[in-house]
Amino acid sequence: MLTVTSLQQTFNRSPEILFELVRIESVNPTLVSGGAGEQAIAEFLSVFLRSEGIPSQLQAVAPGRFNLLATVQGSSPGPRVLLNGHLDTVSIAGMKAPLEPVLKDGRVYGRGAQDMKGGLAAAVSALLALSRHREDWKGEVVLAAVADEEDLSLGTTCFLEHWPQDRPFDFALVLEPTDLQVATAHKGFAWVEVTTYGKAAHGSRPADGVDAIRRMGLVLDHLDRLDRDLQSHPLHRLLGSGSLHASLIRGGRQWSSYPDRCHLKYERRTVPPETRATVESEFGGILRDCRQQDGSFRGEASLVCAREPFEADPDQDVLQRFYSTARSQRPRHVGWGSVSFWTDAALLAGASIPTLVFGPRGAGLHSLEEYVVAEDLGDCAEIIYRFVTQALPN
Repeated sequence: MLTVTSLQQTFNRSPEILFELVRIESVNPTLVSGGAGEQAIAEFLSVFLRSEGIPSQLQAVAPGRFNLLATVQGSSPGPRVLLNGHLDTVSIAGMKAPLEPVLKDGRVYGRGAQDMKGGLAAAVSALLALSRHREDWKGEVVLAAVADEEDLSLGTTCFLEHWPQDRPFDFALVLEPTDLQVATAHKGFAWVEVTTYGKAAHGSRPADGVDAIRRMGLVLDHLDRLDRDLQSHPLHRLLGSGSLHASLIRGGRQWSSYPDRCHLKYERRTVPPETRATVESEFGGILRDCRQQDGSFRGEASLVCAREPFEADPDQDVLQRFYSTARSQRPRHVGWGSVSFWTDAALLAGASIPTLVFGPRGAGLHSLEEYVVAEDLGDCAEIIYRFVTQALPN
């Protein structure tokens, strides 16, 4: 049997593991041209886990992009737990030494430290402890370190599509940074593209031209009104209101020409009970209003991608068990909560898996300075370990 000291030493390996993960560039290549993607970091974890006696494999998601799957089994059949986290990061452009992790004032700095290689490091440490203490728990724990969460979540989608239906999960934990809050909800999002059409002409001949960019101004005006209305009417007790922002806009060809088209991309953040149908109805209505306002208006819109909000019932027994375990380990910091950003928890919950989001404290999501609180990594690993070995029914 492992002693308390040796267990703690295993949990305390989390910052060391995080350092190795931060050193590996894993920028999402669909977000940033030339990004390394997830292959190198997935291969590193596979080699590392195998060296520790834990079976692992790479799962191809797209060309050059992989999930890392690892499994530890207890002494006999029992509950099956999924630990989920993503391997990819956003851009490192503009950061000073983003791949050189630094421990300063109890914080680990570097790209991905908070989002979310810190959570992954905690999951790996928990897996090591569970592997070395198999005789004292029952069931199975699966780590799915996935690709592409920062874009279209191809990794978790692929994992769910290929996971055997005869091996259902009893619980899933997404280790995104929640400041040690046990999160039962987060917002969804939708990406919408709008194109307005004009008529190209020489800038000196207004009778011949129609300005597509000014037509897009009508759309932007309606979007501004919609956003203000949404934020003035909160729908959800934890998440507040939905919102939207214009993300990218492009139009025109040269100074002295009327632009024949303008292209806008905007993002709509949603909260329960809003869905993709809500968003489709909104932009359909905006186009109708623009046509009524200006009979010469020509435009179209399409929904490129939509991810639903996440909401779990905290009264579920397995969720209560995890909360109690986390609370017992860190009573001053752990509480029920939510996060604003989207996570793969929505996909897991959509697959009928009882799911929570829980991870360490930190700051700097997608910013030029990102860190995670080092002591939280070992604590998160221990919470996972205690939950599996002591809180789950066997």
